[in-house]
Amino acid sequence: MPQARTILSVYADHRGDLVNYAANITGDRVAAEDIVQEAWVRLGAASRLRPLEEPLGYLYRIVRNLALDGRRRRRFEQAHFIEGVEDQVELIASDTPSPEGATASRDELRLVMEVLEGLPERMRIAVEMHRLGGVKLKDIAARLGVSVTVVHELVAEGVYRCRIGLRRPS
Repeated sequence: MPQARTILSVYADHRGDLVNYAANITGDRVAAEDIVQEAWVRLGAASRLRPLEEPLGYLYRIVRNLALDGRRRRRFEQAHFIEGVEDQVELIASDTPSPEGATASRDELRLVMEVLEGLPERMRIAVEMHRLGGVKLKDIAARLGVSVTVVHELVAEGVYRCRIGLRRPS
């Protein structure tokens, strides 16, 4: 227990100097108070593990390291985070489309469906299976009884026709 009294005495005698030291590093007196408090807690934990030869020097080192870490963290945050981001949240795009966007998407889907209905049967099946169903070309080729190259050409031509269909006026 004598070590605990010594450490408490060192802390009590030098607290003001430690706060000034941390404030000089951080530029923020309130942060410096928190740093010195955290340093005191860490010093207490270290003293329970082993006897400390120079508790004051050790305390200053903890304060310095915490202050430098805090300063680095603030610089990083200033460089990478937007100040007042909470106020900007409403400006972020929503996953939900606007009414105009939803209408435009429905119109595009209608046009694509019209084009798909007008495609030759094998081409329509190949496009639907590949683009809408996510089926691999080799599996479509087996289903249709053609080569993978033919399926690739069918899908490419079908997608091309769908794109052309989207460009035409309604």
